[in-house]
Amino acid sequence: MKSKTAYLTPYFLWIALFVIAPMALILYQSFFSITGHFTFGNYEQYLSSGVYLKMTVNSIWYAFIITVLALLVSYPTAYLINHLKNKQLWLLLIILPTWINLLLKTYAFIGLFSQNGSINDFLRFVGLGSHQILFTDASFIFVATYIEIPFMILPIFNALDELNPSLVNASRDLGASAWQTFRRVIFPLTMPGVKAGVQAVFIPSLSLFMITRLIGGNRVITLGTAIEEHFLVTQNWGMGSTIGVILILAMFVVMFLTRDRKNKGGQIR
Repeated sequence: MKSKTAYLTPYFLWIALFVIAPMALILYQSFFSITGHFTFGNYEQYLSSGVYLKMTVNSIWYAFIITVLALLVSYPTAYLINHLKNKQLWLLLIILPTWINLLLKTYAFIGLFSQNGSINDFLRFVGLGSHQILFTDASFIFVATYIEIPFMILPIFNALDELNPSLVNASRDLGASAWQTFRRVIFPLTMPGVKAGVQAVFIPSLSLFMITRLIGGNRVITLGTAIEEHFLVTQNWGMGSTIGVILILAMFVVMFLTRDRKNKGGQIR
């Protein structure tokens, strides 16, 4: 028992210092005004201000679009990789871009999407002229989805890799088509991987701020950019912490909605 406690102690310390303590500090700071006085005004302002409510809706909407697009790309990709001969190598090639600094990848897309970038050079070459690609909603969603895709592919790939092939073969032996097998066997059994991927993409997408600034410009305003503004520009740490608390609550809501529900009994359809 003592040895087990000794092994668990570092994990408990890590969680206490780097998870619980920062969250408690943000919650504590959210009850102070910009002048340092205790107040509930930050929450009142957030709930009564149309600007913050619009930011919240925008954040949820953009996170939803990014998650859906990432899922539509990631599931077929993970399914294809799972059937390749050297699937671990292909998976590594997909994960490799996550090792590159996020800022570097963002600036690379700025070079591609700018007026003098590679894409506009190609459009001018084929006679279509240059277009405003950078600082648009589409460019922001594209870049954010590209960056989040590996985090969606990995849990889905793991779920597909752990799928028992005999269940798929049994479905086909019973006369089910490929689509019926996917809809009734493969997809339901890999749903835990899908839910884990949704958590890994949707939650970070709620608080994006660097990509919104560099790729979306001032057209994309989310809660992440509001937090950056309050902490770095207006120095209103109380309001910034309040928005942080809202994002933490949203994180728990998403985790609750996408939790793995295990039924005690089976269901025949």
